[in-house]
Amino acid sequence: MSLSTAEEQLMQLLWKREKAFMKDLIEEYPDPKPATTTIATLLKRMQDKKFVDYKQYGRSREYYPLVKKTDYFSKHVNGLIKNFFNDSAGQFASFFTRETDLSQKELKELREIIDSQLKTKQS
Repeated sequence: MSLSTAEEQLMQLLWKREKAFMKDLIEEYPDPKPATTTIATLLKRMQDKKFVDYKQYGRSREYYPLVKKTDYFSKHVNGLIKNFFNDSAGQFASFFTRETDLSQKELKELREIIDSQLKTKQS
């Protein structure tokens, strides 16, 4: 299950804050701020999808994420590799390094990350 663009934007705010009341989330948006009903609808849909939950304090709800940002991102990257690169991390890496404007320093950093992962996997 994935999030819509609007839900993902709201989820980013919740990941950043870790827990928040609806008014706090609305304050994080740039002007013009979305309507309270819009945020309430998004939060309800995200709760139905099991991405967020809340604690009730009187009439207020404090929302918190049920899904970690890294887990969500990892699922999307793996889906991208599977759907657009024939389930080949090599094709993805080739595309990524050719089609992005990475500096020589950034490419060396990527190589160091890969070398480090190779050493970890050999152990």
